[in-house]
Amino acid sequence: MTLRIRFAFLLLMLCQLISAQSDSIKLKEIIVSDANLKKYSNSQSVLKLSDSIINKNEALLTDLLNFNSTIYFKEYGRGMLSTVSFRGTTSSQTAVIWNGININSQMNGSTDFNTISGSDYNSISVKAGGGSVIYGSGAIGGTVHLNNDLAFYNRFENNLKLDYGSFNTIGINYKTNISNEKWSAQIGFSKNSSTNDYKYLNRYTWRGEQRWNQNGQYDIITMSANAGYKIDSKNTLKLYSQFSNTDRNTSLVVETETKSKYVNGFNRSLLEYDGDFGKFKTNFKTAYIFENYQYFADNSSNIYTYGKTESLITKLDLGYTLFKSTQINGILDYNRTKGYGSSFGDHVREISSTGLLVKQDFSEAWKNEFGVRKEFTDNYKSPVLFSLGSSYQFSKLYNFKLNVSRNFRIPTYNDLYWEEGGNPDLKPESSYQAEIGNVFTFKNISLTQTFYYIKIKDLLQWIPGKNGIWSPINKDNVNSYGAETLLSWKKQYGKNNLSANASYAYTASKDEATKKQLFFVPYNKVTASVAYSRNRISAYYQFLYNGFVYTRADNNPDEIINDYNISNVGIDYDFKFLDSFKLGFQVLNIFNKNYESLEDRPMPGRNFNMYLTLKF
Repeated sequence: MTLRIRFAFLLLMLCQLISAQSDSIKLKEIIVSDANLKKYSNSQSVLKLSDSIINKNEALLTDLLNFNSTIYFKEYGRGMLSTVSFRGTTSSQTAVIWNGININSQMNGSTDFNTISGSDYNSISVKAGGGSVIYGSGAIGGTVHLNNDLAFYNRFENNLKLDYGSFNTIGINYKTNISNEKWSAQIGFSKNSSTNDYKYLNRYTWRGEQRWNQNGQYDIITMSANAGYKIDSKNTLKLYSQFSNTDRNTSLVVETETKSKYVNGFNRSLLEYDGDFGKFKTNFKTAYIFENYQYFADNSSNIYTYGKTESLITKLDLGYTLFKSTQINGILDYNRTKGYGSSFGDHVREISSTGLLVKQDFSEAWKNEFGVRKEFTDNYKSPVLFSLGSSYQFSKLYNFKLNVSRNFRIPTYNDLYWEEGGNPDLKPESSYQAEIGNVFTFKNISLTQTFYYIKIKDLLQWIPGKNGIWSPINKDNVNSYGAETLLSWKKQYGKNNLSANASYAYTASKDEATKKQLFFVPYNKVTASVAYSRNRISAYYQFLYNGFVYTRADNNPDEIINDYNISNVGIDYDFKFLDSFKLGFQVLNIFNKNYESLEDRPMPGRNFNMYLTLKF
């Protein structure tokens, strides 16, 4: 059964089930998909991106988080592979969480943020700091949460957004929400594609001809269907499913290169049960995640290398309210992954774990959290992970937070089994982390400032070995420390609405032996935005500054990528047709800056986008 047929069948079944219910409602009840994010994050900084922020940015998740968080992105050109550095860590040390499940690739340990559309989710949150006790491998620098929360009240809502921009960039996003007191369903479809043939600013061939981005086309299609059913007041079933395919060429560094392409996709399904029996609560999740890639070294040929993994994940979370102020959660989970590919053979990995979470609220002002986790597998020796946090609200104006934790990242299939060079004797990377947070709130202003220190041991690095074959080893220790500042402000003057948001991150991430800054980690990053609305019209301005980065481990000052700043502006008008009918226009990189985040991978100059948003 093809992907499109499965999706259409599921859509039909969900619509029939929802339409069969017509009960009236009393309260607008919403069930979140990742309850532990809020429950066990009081001592850490969590940035939640609102719908208005998501809609003001380009579709792909890289653009959304680049302009609205402290995460640093490294892109291999517009729409190409996009990896991150969070608090000075590597791309595989930031975990991406989908409805409470870690979805980092089992093959390389990271997530490509240019294969994800932010509009496919109800809410997106960024949690800074360690989270391996709850979310497992990779949650060292922080976690990015993609949530599809389900609502149980009478509604039938449709959202359609159409984009068209420079370089023949096309975006389509459609979402529908159908629900009542018993049933809730969400159906979604998104498509983002581009010819992506932008000119390189101030770059020419040896013959004086203007250079442009060749072989940069991409096409990303995602479909999702989510449903929830309240069996009774105590029992709820939820089903989440998502399918995606990315067909993407790889931009040429020089015109003489052979044109290549990269095709990858995923299939995710998650069945979840919630039981609420007063003091005793239970949550059971079982998920199937399939990911695959095909790399064509010559895209005019049918010859390719490939890799696939299939993961079965089960997780049981048993909660008990010991006292009115004390909650305990015991967690058991099991993960079986089968991986096979032309470069790493056929292997099966099984991991079991047990964990304990405790939340104690001594008062409305003083809240404490504790967690411990241990994994069991034949593939590596797992450390005991822990997290201890506390927050105290001294007054309405000031909240103090403290958190210490131990986190880790397990070796991936590529690290262990790559042919040739894989190393089956690798140890997991582990880290100790401490952070202090200060939250100031005064009328319409909120200021959060966090200071942190991370000590990472046994960092995995690929180095050349015998006969020039590269192989990973546990080589370096890294000390990362810095400060993050988040600022938000809102004000209403009659019919005039103003808001402003800003963030600043200072990051020092240094090799313990050489005292050198890790390459592709900027010391400074700044974001800022201002938005204004009145009646039917709204406008905004965005700003991003990334400091310079070293591109070599020896911090050679001649081998750097220069700092850069980018500005975007946008305006839209609501014609008030149906629920909403907005027509908008954006100018991206308005000052036509010449910049890149990776060597020889220029980004586009000034470009344009217009969009139509319809709600009914």
